[in-house]
Amino acid sequence: MNDDQLLRYSRHILLPELGVEAQTRWCAAHVLIIGAGGLGCAVGLYLGAAGIGILTVMDDDNVDLTNLQRQIAHTTARVGEPKVASLALAIEALNPEVVVQAVAERAHAGASLDDRVAQADVVVDCSDNFGTRQAVNAACVLHRKPLVSGAAVGWDGQLSVHLPRSSEQPDVPCYACIFPPGTDVPDTPCATLGVLAPLVGIIGSMQAAEVLKLLAPTGAPVCKRLLMLDARRMGWTSLNTQRDPGCTVCGGQ
Repeated sequence: MNDDQLLRYSRHILLPELGVEAQTRWCAAHVLIIGAGGLGCAVGLYLGAAGIGILTVMDDDNVDLTNLQRQIAHTTARVGEPKVASLALAIEALNPEVVVQAVAERAHAGASLDDRVAQADVVVDCSDNFGTRQAVNAACVLHRKPLVSGAAVGWDGQLSVHLPRSSEQPDVPCYACIFPPGTDVPDTPCATLGVLAPLVGIIGSMQAAEVLKLLAPTGAPVCKRLLMLDARRMGWTSLNTQRDPGCTVCGGQ
């Protein structure tokens, strides 16, 4: 690392669990972020500030005036522009050392998503609909990539981490073990229910922290747990989760 990098990342390097070794890992890492909305803005800015080497961001939406209440990487001047391009500008302004790959596509099952997942070290799901979450999870299971999943709507948020199954951890659940693809889950948009602006920042920041822990590696990830936040009372509930042997996505592994 050069002198400028040692200075820029000094507050991380000073942490005894991290040091130069972890920071070097982050600078060489490739993270895929699905979604450039409220969660994606927080994740992108914090991972960019932390010095992740390559950030790929996938989203097919454009910046809308209603987004600006919570999607803090976007600006009034960029209303109408692709969200991935807007987020890339914000990250690059914060840390020009980070390579940002802006992919203006919807993440759905197919070759494009498979290719992006296969190239990444960690995948972060910041999407806002059940179908995308299932497609991203299936790709992560197929390519054995860690998945950091987050969601936020209204006053409620949730966070979980899904690791590839291994001989050391044979019972880790994938996202579909907890939320089966056939489940009738209503995709209610924020435009209908609304969302507390700082909620996406809270969950997105925690997703970024989980990514950094996985890449360091240090600490214990939120694996085999589902954290749920009720922001009305700022109370957390932690549920233990289990692998479903009959899971249609990972059950055959």
